Amino acid sequence: AMPLSRHTGQIPESTWTLSFREMTEPWKGALGCLGVAVFFAMTIGIISWQALEQPPEQWVLRGRDAGMLWERGRGALLLRALPAGRPVLAIAVGSVPATEPPPPRDRCWHDGGQFCYSWEEDAELRLSLEPPAAPGTECYGVRWTPLRPDVTLKDCFSMANVSWYGGPSVRAQRWPLNGAESPARPLVSGDLSANPDGFGPVLERYFLGSTGVTVTVAPDVSLLLSLESHRQFCLETLAGQAQPLHYQLCVSADHLVRDFPPCRSPIWRYHGPEGSAAKIKRGLRSLVRRLKRHRLQEGVVALGERGTAVLAAADLVPSGRRRRQAPVLVEPLELSITLSPYAGVTSPLFLRSLRGGEAAGYWLSRQPRPGGSSIPLLTTWKGQLCARLNVTSEAALGWYLARARRLQQALGATYVAFEGVEGNSFLEQDVPAPAKLAGDGYTEVLAAALATLGNGTVISAGTRSSHLPLFVQMSPLRSDWSHAGLKGLIPSVLHYSLLGYNFFIPDAVGGSVAGATPGDPELFVRWLQIVTFLPVMTFGTPPWLCCDAWVLNLTRQCIQRHRDFVVPLLLKYSEEWQSLGYPIFRPAWWLSPTDPLAFTIEDEFLIGDEVLVAPITEKGQTWRDIYLPGEGHLWLDTNTARVFDGGTTLRNYSASLAEVPVFVK
Repeated sequence: AMPLSRHTGQIPESTWTLSFREMTEPWKGALGCLGVAVFFAMTIGIISWQALEQPPEQWVLRGRDAGMLWERGRGALLLRALPAGRPVLAIAVGSVPATEPPPPRDRCWHDGGQFCYSWEEDAELRLSLEPPAAPGTECYGVRWTPLRPDVTLKDCFSMANVSWYGGPSVRAQRWPLNGAESPARPLVSGDLSANPDGFGPVLERYFLGSTGVTVTVAPDVSLLLSLESHRQFCLETLAGQAQPLHYQLCVSADHLVRDFPPCRSPIWRYHGPEGSAAKIKRGLRSLVRRLKRHRLQEGVVALGERGTAVLAAADLVPSGRRRRQAPVLVEPLELSITLSPYAGVTSPLFLRSLRGGEAAGYWLSRQPRPGGSSIPLLTTWKGQLCARLNVTSEAALGWYLARARRLQQALGATYVAFEGVEGNSFLEQDVPAPAKLAGDGYTEVLAAALATLGNGTVISAGTRSSHLPLFVQMSPLRSDWSHAGLKGLIPSVLHYSLLGYNFFIPDAVGGSVAGATPGDPELFVRWLQIVTFLPVMTFGTPPWLCCDAWVLNLTRQCIQRHRDFVVPLLLKYSEEWQSLGYPIFRPAWWLSPTDPLAFTIEDEFLIGDEVLVAPITEKGQTWRDIYLPGEGHLWLDTNTARVFDGGTTLRNYSASLAEVPVFVK
């Protein structure tokens, strides 16, 4: 507030002094009381004037297309688009006195591109205009710095009138993210099978709001994320660590991606005997014979980690005959093997590595005390006590990658899948991590190394790795109709694709985690109808084991439709993905960005701009409401050849158990 101006005219001193001397004592006392009263009245008036005159919102930093304001009443940062001042984002600020007004005490007043303010002994805020992330964007850096070790910084992003997408994958995936609920947890990828309440294997520190704003969190900041359903999501620093909170806000930023890794489809998971190499060989050949018998002899047979380890230990084929004999395992199909960065402490792999001179550096270790030796950081993987590969060691990575190449060649495998890429072993055990492995550093470093193995590589997690030519394996889903099962499939597809992971491998048809309705033929069929339009079709339970003959015939039709119709579409839109960064699988709001209804639709998806898939995800239903996006467009129903206007909703649209509604623009 500006100080009040004072009257500078002089009062005749002699007159004032003479009159005061002539007063009696009672009058002097009365005058003194009157003066005190006037003083308090003026003070209250000034305070009231300030409260009335000062606006509830005050600009703190303006750009060309947007600007940041401070809202006094609730202590919030606001982002508004210019020139109309359209609300874009509201950030409730925690851990600083919300009632204390910030500026005009701008400590960066000399720099028009920054605004700085300090809450004494609490925290310092620095806002800055930053170089645009892409043409046509405007970006603001937000950096909080604690001024005491016990200060915890927390910013909450409102969901009021904003639909949010991106961030972490969760067990019961929602689209948008507004419907998800989670207490504060480390923003680190994890294994949902081992920790269903945590975050999933695909995680980016990137959030997209329906108002055209993106929030990108700095990768070197360790923090917690909480999701409060339909209210807000919050970023919070770890207690007692005096760490900064740093993120960037951009208006109309794009998330760029690269490269298309090819993969044959479908994938048939092997669930046969694994007691010995001989039993695995017989089981694989038995599966291939059955696939041939049912005219499904194409795609990939996927061998799990245990089966891969048994074959590796058996040293199946002599070195001189490996290339000729190994592929016989699953011909005419191709083979996928599975590895992980873990080694059991009693396994031959771990014991052999200890014999090498650099053995101590091959596995993650606790930081040694001065003068002490490093101790492997032991953790649990699939129920066994294990050591985990040290990805910061070039020698360890080189040894691990060379082993993967040798095994791939020896077994004649076309693809290698890597499980256990997600998670932070140090954080799980509350042990300080090396700087390179803080947060999701392990996943990022290992993914970059695995990408050197070629396009036949599948990983179980992704963070800051969407530019790599890798397939990402989706988390297992429950065999039921819930959001942890079938209903969560399409939200997961949209989530992965929006973050740049367009080439993913969905969970097996029908789900692979025991649910409320195992072996449900209807669930199998509705699941099959969705994965037909995804990059890869995966089967755990073969259709001849779960269902009637007509479902087996439908499976053949879906595989052919995927090969003839879907794959060419994916190839076409992968070029657009590479050149423009647009996701291949798109939500309804992609074509209807001004329709509020489109932002909450989670049971439909687009392939590019030209194909809309609207499957049934409710048990027992043979009809559904279908939203056709894109006002002014026409949509052709591929089942009936009927044509409908875009920007409309088809009520109670029929879809028998053998049909999936698909529309072409």
